[in-house]
Amino acid sequence: MGFMDNLGKILTKYINNNEIILGVTASNPRDREKIQKLRIRPVRKKEELIYQAERYVGTKAYHRNLSKEELPSVLVRAMAEDFRQLELESERHRLTVLVSKKGKVTMKEKEKNAADGQTDRIDFSHNRQKQYILPQDEPVPFLVELGVQTPDGRIVHAKYDKFRQINRYLEFVRDILPNLPREEGRTLNIIDFGCGKSYLTFALYYYLKIMNGYDIYVIGLDLKKDVIADCQALADKFGYDGLKFLVGDIGSYDGAGQVDMVVTLHACDTATDYALAKAVRWNARVILSVPCCQHELNRQIACDELTPVLRYGLIKERMAALITDAVRANLLESQGYDTQILEFIDMEHTPKNILIRAVKKNHIKYHAGTKTQEELARLDALLHISPTLQTLLDTK
Repeated sequence: MGFMDNLGKILTKYINNNEIILGVTASNPRDREKIQKLRIRPVRKKEELIYQAERYVGTKAYHRNLSKEELPSVLVRAMAEDFRQLELESERHRLTVLVSKKGKVTMKEKEKNAADGQTDRIDFSHNRQKQYILPQDEPVPFLVELGVQTPDGRIVHAKYDKFRQINRYLEFVRDILPNLPREEGRTLNIIDFGCGKSYLTFALYYYLKIMNGYDIYVIGLDLKKDVIADCQALADKFGYDGLKFLVGDIGSYDGAGQVDMVVTLHACDTATDYALAKAVRWNARVILSVPCCQHELNRQIACDELTPVLRYGLIKERMAALITDAVRANLLESQGYDTQILEFIDMEHTPKNILIRAVKKNHIKYHAGTKTQEELARLDALLHISPTLQTLLDTK
């Protein structure tokens, strides 16, 4: 196609002239089942300029690093095969490509600020400041109250890891928004089991309600009465009418009928299993779970073939924790969820923060004899384990 040759020549010209591409968005997909969007931005890796491509497929985002030489061919292929619209901004140009359903191509290139010779530059100082979902330079009321920000919006140095964790969590929430029903007159019900001091509960409410205008009702549940009282006082102070904190146990809580999203962060050992089982019974559209203290299988696991590995207590503990979460993910898959296991925060901060993200798939129904169930049964027999979540789901 002629226009593809022209697009490739224009992009190659930018690269050969050492013109940094500030951002690219390819949208209006030809097949939404295949891919929804492609975004590309420049990043510095040590002293080298590279481009990070982020592809959105369903509820998942895939990342790939590109050299500047690879960028033209990737974008040409994307427009030839997957998308009908491309918007690109470089230091000195703006480029728009539109492809109609009949195949007519419109390409517009505009030089920026040509009259006064000024061009836009990208700032890579300090490896370029990451753009977080919550602002770093303006105060967010609950972050100030919880000591993460100063009253003028600066991040407290000792709380910077917490700020990063909160924003990483909100990135996971942002990714699942297309799976939460947003209908007029329909309130989304969300339950956060084991909310604790509720940094992330407040962040979830602030992001969905204040920043994005969702009609939501969030319940934070925890056993600590004094912590719950403090959290409710803070919610009342800020007028967060759709955020309530209650004293209660995950296993026995039965105060909701329909629940759209279940969050369970650092629920200890089998408390996570009870929360996941509740979510499945409610047919929740979305589940976000960060398990911790996975002791159950460490006490059960026994396998002659693995004796040389399991004789080391630390190795056995870590293996048991990973197996626990892998089994949980597979059990959710068997219940009709598209399930991922993701890294919650950087591994250098803690080796335990794995996040299980599960999104309900309408076209999948639960069958006790599915391949996943059969595989899990063989695993249970091999390791001599009886996971609590399996028992809870079998008796639902």
